[in-house]
Amino acid sequence: MAYAVEMLGITKVFPGIVANDNITLRVLENDVHAILGENGAGKSTLMSILFGLYTQDAGKILLRGKEVHVADPNEATALGIGMVHQHFKLVHNYTVTENIILGNEPRTRFGNVDLKTARREVARLSGTYGLSVDPNALVENISVGMQQRVEILKILYRKADILIFDEPTAVLTPQEIDELMLIFERLKAEGKTIILITHKLREIKQAASRCTILRRGKAIGTVNVAEASEAEMASMMVGRAVQFQVEKPDAIIGPTVLQIENLTVKNARNFPAVHNFSLEVRRGEIVGIAGVDGNGQSELVEAITGLRPAESGRILLNGKDITRTSIANRIRSGIGHVPEDRQKYGLVLDFRLDENLALKTYGSPAFCRKSGLLDFPAIRQNAERLISIFDIRSGKGPMTKAREMSGGNQQKAIIAREIDLSPDLLVISQPTRGLDVGAIEYIHARIVAERVKGRAVLVVSFELDEIMNLCDRIVAISKGEIIGIVNGKSADEREIGAMMAGITPTATIAKELNP
Repeated sequence: MAYAVEMLGITKVFPGIVANDNITLRVLENDVHAILGENGAGKSTLMSILFGLYTQDAGKILLRGKEVHVADPNEATALGIGMVHQHFKLVHNYTVTENIILGNEPRTRFGNVDLKTARREVARLSGTYGLSVDPNALVENISVGMQQRVEILKILYRKADILIFDEPTAVLTPQEIDELMLIFERLKAEGKTIILITHKLREIKQAASRCTILRRGKAIGTVNVAEASEAEMASMMVGRAVQFQVEKPDAIIGPTVLQIENLTVKNARNFPAVHNFSLEVRRGEIVGIAGVDGNGQSELVEAITGLRPAESGRILLNGKDITRTSIANRIRSGIGHVPEDRQKYGLVLDFRLDENLALKTYGSPAFCRKSGLLDFPAIRQNAERLISIFDIRSGKGPMTKAREMSGGNQQKAIIAREIDLSPDLLVISQPTRGLDVGAIEYIHARIVAERVKGRAVLVVSFELDEIMNLCDRIVAISKGEIIGIVNGKSADEREIGAMMAGITPTATIAKELNP
């Protein structure tokens, strides 16, 4: 067998945690090799070592049989290694083209950056791989899903032969995931070697031929994907059997908590993103918003939570108009919010974990003394409680800076903080983005538990399986409008998918009757 990459006996230790413990990974040439593991299992650390972001404390790296020392990402790029990171490495006030060529800019004969040539190349790559990005758009004005595509184009632009994808589908819709799988096929056909870090077992079965499973920093084994079931791989990953279906009792519906009346919201470009939107969410139910990314979900959630103003219409919480109310007042009124971009809106990355877990309650008597000074022992004790309940893993416990935690553990921290508020309305965008199957099982159970307590829950997810599995009612939207609402128990994936594409339920049925 010819190996493109061999990482032999890799060990990496951070203060308080052994991230990689004598791991050996062998990746075949011109293959798609998956790395599977729980949040904090060491997957991203291992690939960051291959890409030169970290240096291993022990072990060696071989590329096509030759030992190499990857001191930094520039050396990795020179060796033909490219990496799409889970958390984007983009300059928000630069254009798509400027981000893609950054550090590798084409020059005119006068020495200036040749943006015209660069735009043509970006457009060509975008078309070739079906990524559909606007080369001239500012990154700060495009969706999270589109930013992911820019990251993918960055490594394609640099012509890497060994491509590392760290949770590349965490922000993509089902349709975009299918497109990415086709991209993998094209890249493999061109002789590329792909290393895919993902929590999604279905994607591993679809894209990879071999899979290495990590657990708590150790390599558990490498399996041939065709011969291993999803349940077997999940069990190897978490060390126990995993329940894939959400178990929930019948909903006991109570009074309306959230009432949206004829709401219109504009996007960052000042165009209407949500049109004349009306919806009720009641106590004891989970309502899911299903739609392709960029169809008004973000703007709807931002209007409900106060991050974006409403142009017209009303938002009522327990009968009280909160349309023009401040974010702080909405939190006090009983809204909990798990944002889709955990790093931009969910955490202060340079704050410690204990500080982030108290972000919304630091002014309460529980954490603030009569003198006005913060009670840090109480804040730390609160963090230790939530860390234990939600299994948040971090090297220094409450003292860990948020940016030093894995993406999945950052997500668990936000969910822990918001659920602990016991809000009347829990608004959750992408609840399990970047989480492993064990964590997904737990988070879904916590969301259902809030429903059983009589909370109203609004979930926005691009994972149609998640929406169908978790929600009591499913609202399909397209271009900022409701196309149809279906009962979660009787929901049909094809019908919801058609509605997400803008086809009304009646038209869907007619089309199937008269193909």
